[in-house]
This record gives sequence, structure tokens and C-alpha cells, in this order.
Amino acid sequence: MIPLLSAKAGEENVIKKIIEPPELKKHLSDLGFVVGSTIKVVSSMAGNLIVRVKDARVALSKEMAKRIYI
Repeated sequence: MIPLLSAKAGEENVIKKIIEPPELKKHLSDLGFVVGSTIKVVSSMAGNLIVRVKDARVALSKEMAKRIYI
């Protein structure tokens, strides 16, 4: 398991673990970030990521990307 922050652009991965406070975990879940979902890094700039999850593009900060494990 590695943090999403370490994934390379263009790679598809499966979310294995999310470490967040319960209220933020619920928000991520509503966006499609749930264990078992496929996620693809579209681009990375200064550690911040744009990812594709469930046919939507979502921007994640570096801090958030450190808490999602693939």
C-alpha cells in the first residue's frame, strides 16, 4: 500500500484505505472515494493532484492525497 500522492499520472489504481476524520471521510465517499473504487491520476502539479474517479475529475490537495492509500 502506498499513498495516492506517490502514484504516477496515467496509472489506474484501486483505493485500499482512507485515513480521514469521519466527517471528511463521508464527503470523500459522496465524491466516489471509497475502498475498492478505481482511481486514475490525470495530472500532478506541486504535489496537488487531479484524479478521475467514477467518471468525474476531482482536484485533491497534497495533504488529502497523502491520506488515500492505493
